[in-house]
Amino acid sequence: MSKASKASSKISPMTASLLLRVSMALIVGILAACSTGPRIPPSASHEGPETRFPTGEVVDTAPLGPASYRPKSRWLPVRWAELPGFQADALHEAWNAWLRSCERPPAALAALCNDVRRLSIASEAERSYWLQQHLQPYRIESLDGKSQGMLTSYYEPEMVGSRVRTEAFNIPLYKLPAGFGVKKPWYTRQQIDTLPEAQAALAGREIAWLSDPIEALVLHIQGSGRLRITEADGSVRLIRLAYAGTNDQPYKSVGRWLLDRNLITDASWPGISAWIASNPQRVQEMLWSNPRYVFFKEEPLEGIDVQFGPKGAQGVPLTPGRSIAVDRGSIPYGTPVWMYSKGMEVEYKRLVVAQDTGSAIVGAVRADYFMGWGKEAGDLAGRIKQPLRLWALWPKGLPVPQ
Repeated sequence: MSKASKASSKISPMTASLLLRVSMALIVGILAACSTGPRIPPSASHEGPETRFPTGEVVDTAPLGPASYRPKSRWLPVRWAELPGFQADALHEAWNAWLRSCERPPAALAALCNDVRRLSIASEAERSYWLQQHLQPYRIESLDGKSQGMLTSYYEPEMVGSRVRTEAFNIPLYKLPAGFGVKKPWYTRQQIDTLPEAQAALAGREIAWLSDPIEALVLHIQGSGRLRITEADGSVRLIRLAYAGTNDQPYKSVGRWLLDRNLITDASWPGISAWIASNPQRVQEMLWSNPRYVFFKEEPLEGIDVQFGPKGAQGVPLTPGRSIAVDRGSIPYGTPVWMYSKGMEVEYKRLVVAQDTGSAIVGAVRADYFMGWGKEAGDLAGRIKQPLRLWALWPKGLPVPQ
Protein backbone atom coordinates (compact mmCIF):
# COMPACT_ATOMS: atom_id res chain seq x y z
CA MET A 1 0.00 0.00 0.00
CA SER A 2 2.92 2.40 0.71
CA LYS A 3 4.35 1.77 -2.77
CA ALA A 4 1.00 2.39 -4.37
CA SER A 5 0.72 5.63 -2.43
CA LYS A 6 4.10 6.89 -3.59
CA ALA A 7 3.46 6.00 -7.21
CA SER A 8 0.12 7.68 -7.21
CA SER A 9 1.64 10.95 -6.06
CA LYS A 10 3.20 11.41 -9.53
CA ILE A 11 -0.12 11.12 -11.48
CA SER A 12 -3.43 12.97 -11.41
CA PRO A 13 -6.18 11.89 -8.95
CA MET A 14 -8.49 10.87 -11.89
CA THR A 15 -5.80 8.65 -13.41
CA ALA A 16 -5.03 7.15 -10.04
CA SER A 17 -8.67 6.31 -9.50
CA LEU A 18 -8.88 4.68 -12.92
CA LEU A 19 -5.76 2.59 -12.32
CA LEU A 20 -7.07 1.50 -8.96
CA ARG A 21 -10.36 0.31 -10.45
CA VAL A 22 -8.57 -1.56 -13.22
CA SER A 23 -6.23 -3.22 -10.74
CA MET A 24 -9.09 -4.29 -8.49
CA ALA A 25 -10.97 -5.72 -11.49
CA LEU A 26 -7.92 -7.74 -12.51
CA ILE A 27 -7.49 -9.08 -8.99
CA VAL A 28 -11.16 -10.06 -8.74
CA GLY A 29 -10.99 -11.71 -12.17
CA ILE A 30 -7.91 -13.73 -11.21
CA LEU A 31 -9.49 -14.84 -7.94
CA ALA A 32 -12.69 -15.79 -9.69
CA ALA A 33 -10.80 -17.78 -12.31
CA CYS A 34 -8.88 -19.62 -9.60
CA SER A 35 -12.02 -20.43 -7.63
CA THR A 36 -14.28 -21.53 -10.49
CA GLY A 37 -11.91 -23.17 -12.95
CA PRO A 38 -11.79 -22.53 -16.69
CA ARG A 39 -14.96 -21.13 -18.31
CA ILE A 40 -16.87 -23.42 -20.65
CA PRO A 41 -17.81 -21.86 -23.98
CA PRO A 42 -21.59 -21.46 -24.36
CA SER A 43 -21.69 -24.04 -27.16
CA ALA A 44 -20.15 -26.65 -24.86
CA SER A 45 -22.14 -25.71 -21.75
CA HIS A 46 -24.40 -28.18 -19.99
CA GLU A 47 -26.94 -25.48 -19.19
CA GLY A 48 -28.95 -26.17 -22.36
CA PRO A 49 -29.43 -24.27 -25.60
CA GLU A 50 -29.97 -20.54 -25.93
CA THR A 51 -33.48 -19.41 -25.01
CA ARG A 52 -33.88 -17.02 -27.96
CA PHE A 53 -35.49 -18.23 -31.17
CA PRO A 54 -35.22 -16.75 -34.68
CA THR A 55 -37.96 -14.71 -36.31
CA GLY A 56 -38.68 -13.61 -39.84
CA GLU A 57 -40.29 -14.97 -42.96
CA VAL A 58 -40.19 -18.72 -43.43
CA VAL A 59 -39.64 -20.04 -46.95
CA ASP A 60 -42.40 -22.59 -47.51
CA THR A 61 -41.54 -24.07 -50.90
CA ALA A 62 -40.50 -27.65 -50.07
CA PRO A 63 -42.28 -30.29 -52.17
CA LEU A 64 -45.50 -31.58 -50.60
CA GLY A 65 -45.85 -35.32 -50.27
CA PRO A 66 -48.86 -37.52 -50.90
CA ALA A 67 -51.87 -37.86 -48.62
CA SER A 68 -51.58 -40.12 -45.57
CA TYR A 69 -54.34 -42.16 -43.99
CA ARG A 70 -55.61 -42.88 -40.50
CA PRO A 71 -58.51 -45.21 -39.67
CA LYS A 72 -61.11 -42.43 -40.04
CA SER A 73 -59.37 -39.61 -41.88
CA ARG A 74 -57.09 -38.58 -44.72
CA TRP A 75 -54.26 -36.12 -43.98
CA LEU A 76 -53.31 -33.97 -46.98
CA PRO A 77 -50.11 -31.86 -46.64
CA VAL A 78 -50.65 -28.16 -47.46
CA ARG A 79 -48.86 -24.80 -47.25
CA TRP A 80 -48.99 -22.69 -44.12
CA ALA A 81 -50.67 -19.97 -46.18
CA GLU A 82 -53.79 -22.15 -46.36
CA LEU A 83 -54.46 -21.77 -42.60
CA PRO A 84 -57.02 -18.95 -42.15
CA GLY A 85 -55.86 -16.24 -39.74
CA PHE A 86 -52.62 -17.93 -38.71
CA GLN A 87 -50.62 -14.71 -38.40
CA ALA A 88 -53.28 -13.07 -36.20
CA ASP A 89 -53.70 -15.69 -33.47
CA ALA A 90 -52.64 -15.06 -29.86
CA LEU A 91 -50.39 -18.12 -29.83
CA HIS A 92 -49.36 -17.64 -26.20
CA GLU A 93 -52.88 -18.65 -25.14
CA ALA A 94 -52.48 -22.00 -26.89
CA TRP A 95 -49.13 -22.58 -25.23
CA ASN A 96 -50.81 -23.32 -21.88
CA ALA A 97 -52.65 -26.22 -23.53
CA TRP A 98 -49.49 -27.45 -25.26
CA LEU A 99 -47.49 -27.31 -22.03
CA ARG A 100 -50.17 -29.44 -20.42
CA SER A 101 -49.93 -31.96 -23.29
CA CYS A 102 -46.20 -32.18 -22.66
CA GLU A 103 -47.01 -33.73 -19.28
CA ARG A 104 -48.17 -36.82 -21.21
CA PRO A 105 -47.03 -36.33 -24.81
CA PRO A 106 -47.47 -38.86 -27.60
CA ALA A 107 -44.11 -40.38 -28.54
CA ALA A 108 -43.86 -38.58 -31.88
CA LEU A 109 -44.34 -35.14 -30.26
CA ALA A 110 -42.30 -35.67 -27.09
CA ALA A 111 -39.08 -34.45 -28.74
CA LEU A 112 -40.67 -31.01 -29.28
CA CYS A 113 -41.49 -30.46 -25.62
CA ASN A 114 -38.13 -28.93 -24.61
CA ASP A 115 -38.63 -26.23 -27.23
CA VAL A 116 -42.30 -25.83 -26.28
CA ARG A 117 -41.32 -25.14 -22.65
CA ARG A 118 -38.66 -22.61 -23.64
CA LEU A 119 -41.07 -20.92 -26.05
CA SER A 120 -43.49 -20.25 -23.20
CA ILE A 121 -41.59 -16.99 -22.58
CA ALA A 122 -40.89 -16.23 -26.24
CA SER A 123 -42.51 -13.60 -28.44
CA GLU A 124 -45.39 -14.34 -30.80
CA ALA A 125 -43.05 -13.85 -33.76
CA GLU A 126 -40.64 -16.44 -32.35
CA ARG A 127 -43.44 -18.94 -31.76
CA SER A 128 -44.83 -18.41 -35.26
CA TYR A 129 -41.41 -18.91 -36.90
CA TRP A 130 -40.72 -22.04 -34.82
CA LEU A 131 -44.08 -23.59 -35.73
CA GLN A 132 -43.49 -23.08 -39.43
CA GLN A 133 -39.92 -24.40 -39.22
CA HIS A 134 -40.74 -27.57 -37.30
CA LEU A 135 -44.30 -28.57 -38.18
CA GLN A 136 -46.11 -29.51 -41.37
CA PRO A 137 -49.82 -28.61 -41.71
CA TYR A 138 -52.12 -31.37 -42.92
CA ARG A 139 -55.69 -30.68 -43.95
CA ILE A 140 -57.95 -33.20 -42.25
CA GLU A 141 -60.47 -34.79 -44.58
CA SER A 142 -62.88 -37.69 -44.45
CA LEU A 143 -61.79 -40.83 -46.25
CA ASP A 144 -63.95 -39.79 -49.21
CA GLY A 145 -62.31 -36.34 -49.39
CA LYS A 146 -64.75 -34.05 -47.50
CA SER A 147 -62.93 -31.30 -45.58
CA GLN A 148 -65.89 -29.70 -43.80
CA GLY A 149 -67.34 -31.10 -40.61
CA MET A 150 -69.06 -29.86 -37.47
CA LEU A 151 -68.03 -28.01 -34.31
CA THR A 152 -69.93 -28.21 -31.04
CA SER A 153 -68.87 -27.04 -27.60
CA TYR A 154 -68.89 -28.21 -24.00
CA TYR A 155 -68.11 -26.66 -20.65
CA GLU A 156 -67.76 -27.34 -16.93
CA PRO A 157 -70.93 -26.34 -15.02
CA GLU A 158 -70.73 -24.64 -11.63
CA MET A 159 -73.31 -25.73 -9.07
CA VAL A 160 -74.22 -25.55 -5.40
CA GLY A 161 -74.58 -28.78 -3.45
CA SER A 162 -74.74 -30.34 -0.04
CA ARG A 163 -72.71 -33.13 1.50
CA VAL A 164 -75.82 -34.41 3.32
CA ARG A 165 -79.32 -34.96 2.05
CA THR A 166 -81.87 -32.34 3.03
CA GLU A 167 -85.41 -31.51 2.02
CA ALA A 168 -84.07 -29.09 -0.61
CA PHE A 169 -80.99 -31.05 -1.68
CA ASN A 170 -82.29 -34.50 -2.58
CA ILE A 171 -80.83 -35.35 -6.03
CA PRO A 172 -77.83 -37.70 -5.54
CA LEU A 173 -74.52 -37.70 -7.41
CA TYR A 174 -72.90 -41.11 -7.11
CA LYS A 175 -69.49 -42.72 -7.10
CA LEU A 176 -69.11 -45.91 -9.13
CA PRO A 177 -71.49 -48.53 -7.66
CA ALA A 178 -70.33 -51.48 -5.62
CA GLY A 179 -69.32 -54.38 -7.87
CA PHE A 180 -69.27 -52.13 -10.93
CA GLY A 181 -68.03 -53.91 -14.04
CA VAL A 182 -69.48 -57.31 -13.21
CA LYS A 183 -72.76 -56.56 -14.97
CA LYS A 184 -72.52 -54.72 -18.29
CA PRO A 185 -74.39 -52.77 -19.34
CA TRP A 186 -75.56 -51.63 -15.91
CA TYR A 187 -79.06 -50.44 -15.03
CA THR A 188 -80.62 -47.65 -17.12
CA ARG A 189 -81.31 -44.19 -15.72
CA GLN A 190 -84.96 -45.10 -15.10
CA GLN A 191 -83.99 -48.38 -13.42
CA ILE A 192 -81.48 -46.60 -11.19
CA ASP A 193 -84.25 -44.28 -10.04
CA THR A 194 -86.86 -47.01 -9.49
CA LEU A 195 -85.40 -50.50 -8.89
CA PRO A 196 -84.59 -51.46 -5.27
CA GLU A 197 -81.62 -53.63 -6.33
CA ALA A 198 -80.02 -50.73 -8.24
CA GLN A 199 -80.55 -48.38 -5.32
CA ALA A 200 -79.12 -50.96 -2.91
CA ALA A 201 -75.92 -51.14 -4.98
CA LEU A 202 -75.60 -47.35 -4.75
CA ALA A 203 -76.41 -47.01 -1.05
CA GLY A 204 -73.67 -45.05 0.68
CA ARG A 205 -72.03 -44.12 -2.63
CA GLU A 206 -73.40 -40.56 -2.66
CA ILE A 207 -70.73 -37.88 -3.10
CA ALA A 208 -73.11 -34.95 -2.82
CA TRP A 209 -76.72 -33.85 -3.33
CA LEU A 210 -78.16 -31.26 -5.70
CA SER A 211 -81.47 -29.42 -5.49
CA ASP A 212 -82.40 -29.56 -9.19
CA PRO A 213 -82.69 -32.68 -11.41
CA ILE A 214 -81.96 -30.57 -14.51
CA GLU A 215 -78.64 -29.47 -13.00
CA ALA A 216 -77.86 -33.14 -12.42
CA LEU A 217 -78.68 -33.91 -16.07
CA VAL A 218 -76.40 -31.09 -17.24
CA LEU A 219 -73.62 -32.48 -15.07
CA HIS A 220 -74.15 -35.96 -16.57
CA ILE A 221 -74.09 -34.58 -20.12
CA GLN A 222 -70.95 -32.48 -19.61
CA GLY A 223 -69.15 -35.23 -17.67
CA SER A 224 -67.70 -33.08 -14.89
CA GLY A 225 -68.43 -29.95 -12.90
CA ARG A 226 -67.42 -27.58 -10.15
CA LEU A 227 -69.41 -27.87 -6.96
CA ARG A 228 -69.55 -25.32 -4.14
CA ILE A 229 -70.44 -27.76 -1.43
CA THR A 230 -71.68 -27.26 2.12
CA GLU A 231 -70.07 -29.83 4.40
CA ALA A 232 -71.83 -31.54 7.28
CA ASP A 233 -70.21 -29.09 9.73
CA GLY A 234 -71.55 -26.09 7.77
CA SER A 235 -68.26 -25.12 6.11
CA VAL A 236 -68.22 -24.42 2.35
CA ARG A 237 -65.51 -25.37 -0.13
CA LEU A 238 -65.01 -25.83 -3.86
CA ILE A 239 -64.52 -29.32 -5.29
CA ARG A 240 -64.57 -30.88 -8.72
CA LEU A 241 -66.75 -33.83 -9.66
CA ALA A 242 -64.76 -35.58 -12.37
CA TYR A 243 -65.94 -38.31 -14.72
CA ALA A 244 -65.45 -41.83 -13.32
CA GLY A 245 -67.52 -44.00 -15.66
CA THR A 246 -70.97 -44.73 -17.07
CA ASN A 247 -73.55 -47.50 -16.91
CA ASP A 248 -72.56 -48.42 -20.51
CA GLN A 249 -76.03 -47.64 -21.78
CA PRO A 250 -76.37 -45.71 -25.08
CA TYR A 251 -76.51 -41.93 -24.91
CA LYS A 252 -79.81 -40.47 -26.14
CA SER A 253 -80.14 -36.73 -26.62
CA VAL A 254 -83.02 -35.15 -24.71
CA GLY A 255 -83.05 -32.47 -27.40
CA ARG A 256 -83.64 -35.11 -30.07
CA TRP A 257 -86.40 -36.67 -27.93
CA LEU A 258 -88.15 -33.30 -27.75
CA LEU A 259 -87.72 -32.61 -31.47
CA ASP A 260 -89.05 -36.02 -32.49
CA ARG A 261 -92.24 -35.31 -30.52
CA ASN A 262 -92.61 -31.81 -31.98
CA LEU A 263 -92.37 -30.37 -28.49
CA ILE A 264 -89.68 -27.85 -29.47
CA THR A 265 -88.20 -26.37 -32.63
CA ASP A 266 -85.00 -25.05 -30.99
CA ALA A 267 -82.85 -27.89 -29.64
CA SER A 268 -80.22 -25.60 -28.11
CA TRP A 269 -79.93 -25.71 -24.35
CA PRO A 270 -81.77 -22.35 -23.96
CA GLY A 271 -84.62 -23.84 -26.04
CA ILE A 272 -84.71 -27.01 -23.93
CA SER A 273 -84.66 -24.95 -20.73
CA ALA A 274 -87.64 -22.91 -21.91
CA TRP A 275 -89.65 -26.11 -22.54
CA ILE A 276 -88.70 -27.47 -19.10
CA ALA A 277 -89.93 -24.29 -17.42
CA SER A 278 -93.30 -24.63 -19.18
CA ASN A 279 -93.71 -28.40 -18.71
CA PRO A 280 -92.53 -29.41 -15.23
CA GLN A 281 -94.93 -32.39 -15.18
CA ARG A 282 -93.03 -34.03 -18.08
CA VAL A 283 -89.48 -33.45 -16.87
CA GLN A 284 -89.06 -36.94 -15.42
CA GLU A 285 -90.24 -38.50 -18.70
CA MET A 286 -87.69 -36.41 -20.58
CA LEU A 287 -84.90 -37.40 -18.17
CA TRP A 288 -85.63 -41.10 -18.54
CA SER A 289 -85.47 -40.80 -22.34
CA ASN A 290 -81.67 -40.85 -21.93
CA PRO A 291 -80.70 -44.25 -20.47
CA ARG A 292 -77.04 -43.31 -19.94
CA TYR A 293 -76.02 -42.48 -16.37
CA VAL A 294 -72.67 -41.01 -15.31
CA PHE A 295 -70.75 -41.72 -12.11
CA PHE A 296 -68.23 -39.31 -10.62
CA LYS A 297 -65.15 -39.05 -8.46
CA GLU A 298 -64.30 -36.17 -6.19
CA GLU A 299 -61.16 -34.10 -6.73
CA PRO A 300 -59.84 -31.09 -4.79
CA LEU A 301 -60.01 -27.79 -6.63
CA GLU A 302 -57.39 -25.33 -5.45
CA GLY A 303 -54.22 -23.54 -6.52
CA ILE A 304 -53.38 -23.62 -10.22
CA ASP A 305 -56.03 -26.30 -10.87
CA VAL A 306 -58.70 -23.60 -10.53
CA GLN A 307 -57.38 -22.04 -13.77
CA PHE A 308 -57.84 -25.24 -15.79
CA GLY A 309 -60.68 -27.56 -16.61
CA PRO A 310 -61.04 -31.25 -15.77
CA LYS A 311 -58.68 -33.85 -17.18
CA GLY A 312 -59.56 -34.96 -20.68
CA ALA A 313 -59.05 -38.37 -22.24
CA GLN A 314 -55.34 -37.58 -22.80
CA GLY A 315 -54.98 -37.43 -19.02
CA VAL A 316 -54.11 -33.71 -18.78
CA PRO A 317 -56.26 -30.75 -17.62
CA LEU A 318 -58.17 -28.93 -20.33
CA THR A 319 -57.43 -25.29 -21.19
CA PRO A 320 -60.43 -22.99 -21.76
CA GLY A 321 -60.65 -21.90 -25.39
CA ARG A 322 -57.66 -24.01 -26.48
CA SER A 323 -58.58 -27.67 -25.91
CA ILE A 324 -60.78 -29.75 -28.17
CA ALA A 325 -62.28 -33.22 -28.04
CA VAL A 326 -61.81 -35.26 -31.22
CA ASP A 327 -62.39 -38.69 -32.68
CA ARG A 328 -59.19 -40.53 -31.85
CA GLY A 329 -59.48 -42.49 -35.07
CA SER A 330 -58.99 -39.21 -36.93
CA ILE A 331 -56.55 -37.21 -34.75
CA PRO A 332 -54.28 -38.59 -31.97
CA TYR A 333 -54.37 -37.03 -28.50
CA GLY A 334 -51.77 -34.32 -27.96
CA THR A 335 -51.77 -33.17 -31.60
CA PRO A 336 -51.68 -29.38 -32.13
CA VAL A 337 -54.49 -28.48 -34.53
CA TRP A 338 -55.41 -25.34 -36.47
CA MET A 339 -59.15 -24.80 -36.22
CA TYR A 340 -61.38 -22.64 -38.40
CA SER A 341 -65.10 -22.39 -37.73
CA LYS A 342 -67.58 -19.65 -38.59
CA GLY A 343 -71.21 -19.72 -37.57
CA MET A 344 -74.04 -17.50 -36.41
CA GLU A 345 -72.57 -17.14 -32.93
CA VAL A 346 -68.78 -16.95 -33.26
CA GLU A 347 -65.84 -17.30 -35.62
CA TYR A 348 -62.72 -19.17 -34.52
CA LYS A 349 -59.32 -19.06 -36.23
CA ARG A 350 -56.91 -20.47 -33.70
CA LEU A 351 -54.40 -23.01 -32.52
CA VAL A 352 -55.90 -25.68 -30.28
CA VAL A 353 -54.74 -29.06 -28.95
CA ALA A 354 -56.59 -32.39 -29.23
CA GLN A 355 -56.86 -33.51 -25.60
CA ASP A 356 -60.23 -35.16 -25.13
CA THR A 357 -62.94 -37.26 -26.75
CA GLY A 358 -66.62 -38.02 -26.30
CA SER A 359 -69.20 -40.59 -27.33
CA ALA A 360 -70.86 -38.10 -29.69
CA ILE A 361 -67.57 -36.90 -31.20
CA VAL A 362 -67.36 -39.20 -34.20
CA GLY A 363 -65.92 -38.51 -37.64
CA ALA A 364 -62.87 -37.15 -39.41
CA VAL A 365 -63.63 -33.41 -39.20
CA ARG A 366 -65.43 -33.32 -35.86
CA ALA A 367 -64.51 -31.44 -32.69
CA ASP A 368 -66.03 -30.42 -29.37
CA TYR A 369 -64.56 -27.14 -28.16
CA PHE A 370 -63.91 -26.68 -24.41
CA MET A 371 -65.42 -23.31 -23.57
CA GLY A 372 -64.47 -23.08 -19.89
CA TRP A 373 -66.74 -23.09 -16.85
CA GLY A 374 -69.70 -21.29 -15.38
CA LYS A 375 -72.97 -19.90 -16.69
CA GLU A 376 -71.53 -17.61 -19.36
CA ALA A 377 -69.45 -20.43 -20.86
CA GLY A 378 -72.46 -22.75 -20.68
CA ASP A 379 -74.79 -20.29 -22.41
CA LEU A 380 -72.40 -19.92 -25.35
CA ALA A 381 -71.42 -23.60 -25.50
CA GLY A 382 -75.08 -24.58 -25.74
CA ARG A 383 -75.51 -22.51 -28.91
CA ILE A 384 -72.43 -23.70 -30.80
CA LYS A 385 -73.21 -26.01 -33.71
CA GLN A 386 -71.48 -24.77 -36.85
CA PRO A 387 -69.23 -25.73 -39.80
CA LEU A 388 -65.66 -26.73 -39.07
CA ARG A 389 -62.34 -27.23 -40.84
CA LEU A 390 -59.22 -28.69 -39.20
CA TRP A 391 -55.49 -28.87 -39.96
CA ALA A 392 -53.25 -31.17 -37.93
CA LEU A 393 -49.73 -29.86 -37.28
CA TRP A 394 -47.26 -32.76 -37.31
CA PRO A 395 -43.44 -32.79 -36.97
CA LYS A 396 -41.65 -32.44 -40.29
CA GLY A 397 -39.85 -35.58 -41.35
CA LEU A 398 -42.05 -37.89 -39.28
CA PRO A 399 -44.72 -40.11 -40.86
CA VAL A 400 -48.34 -39.45 -40.05
CA PRO A 401 -49.39 -41.83 -37.22
CA GLN A 402 -51.38 -44.80 -38.48
